[in-house]
Amino acid sequence: MSAQRFTALDVFRGMTVFFMIIVNNQAGPAFAPLRHAAWDGFTPTDLVFPSFLFAVGNAMAFTIPKWTGMSQAKVLTKILKRTFLIFLIGYLLSWFPFVMQDASGAWSLKPIANTRIFGVLQRIALCYGIAAVLIHFLSAKKVVIASLLLLLGYWAILLLNGDLTMLGNAGIAVDKWLIGENHMYKGEGVPFDPEGFLSTFPAVVNVIIGYFAGVLLRDKGKDYESIAKVLLAGVVLMAIAYSWNYCFPINKKLWTSSYVLYTCGISLMMIGLLVYLIDKSNLSNRWNHFFEVFGRNPLFIYVLSGVIPKLLSMIHVEGEKTLGQLITQDIFQQNIPGETGTLLYAISLTMVCWLVGYWMDKQKIYVRV
Repeated sequence: MSAQRFTALDVFRGMTVFFMIIVNNQAGPAFAPLRHAAWDGFTPTDLVFPSFLFAVGNAMAFTIPKWTGMSQAKVLTKILKRTFLIFLIGYLLSWFPFVMQDASGAWSLKPIANTRIFGVLQRIALCYGIAAVLIHFLSAKKVVIASLLLLLGYWAILLLNGDLTMLGNAGIAVDKWLIGENHMYKGEGVPFDPEGFLSTFPAVVNVIIGYFAGVLLRDKGKDYESIAKVLLAGVVLMAIAYSWNYCFPINKKLWTSSYVLYTCGISLMMIGLLVYLIDKSNLSNRWNHFFEVFGRNPLFIYVLSGVIPKLLSMIHVEGEKTLGQLITQDIFQQNIPGETGTLLYAISLTMVCWLVGYWMDKQKIYVRV
């Protein structure tokens, strides 16, 4: 495995982390191009999360061969351990800062009863775990069949059990039964989790398709033929997704099967383009390093981006005003009101995270689970 293969992967993964942090930290009116689709439809922002899952699968193409020679029990333990740790980190990030302050100023433990169970890292963990088990224990043909069953089965479940609305779909019913409303995401104004249990299963296919793309590049090299195959596969998946969209709309919040194929199609074309730019073109590759910093410590930097705003919200500077409010409202929104101020704050936070990642990279510190 050449270092260049890791460069393309790190850049692609780093780009997704970079935009994930910006999208998740818009403290104010959201910048229009960085908003998710309200329901059916697609915006560039809706590509960020599935692209990271695709990158997870891409990386697996280079890590799974290292399991050769291990016992099945050891491999399964390795998969389950990593799945559990990533899920736990995601859950703890939701619960953080673990304490809360009441009106009298007294601190107490933040109740677990109202902590969200599912989330971004939790979905990454579950998708990684399921995909890794399928890929390691089944043949490539059976993995493809399993992927088709996941996509078609999810479609059938949604169509036969409720409708495709936010409050009427089968996924919300499963989450209410499985974890209860108190543990669900309420950012939509009602208990509805876009990273819920049922919609995790089609998301597994984002990882699997990313894995097969990685295998192609790993085994066939990065010649023009391989790049062309990756690009062509992307076009084909997008065409299928567009056709499917007429009866099963592209929808990020439901993570519909057409959405899976559409985002995988775009991710394939992006990774093909990156391989070309990094390995085949004569363009300077100095821009690579900016995104590589994010890509080499993606988990740590993502968690850091979630911890910093919560810590700022705990520090009171002017009566009831927190340091977080001082920065977002008095500095950014007061001087640069509206969407632009929101975007600049998100970029500023992202750059703070980048500086930490840059220092870690210089020190050769890489956080792995």
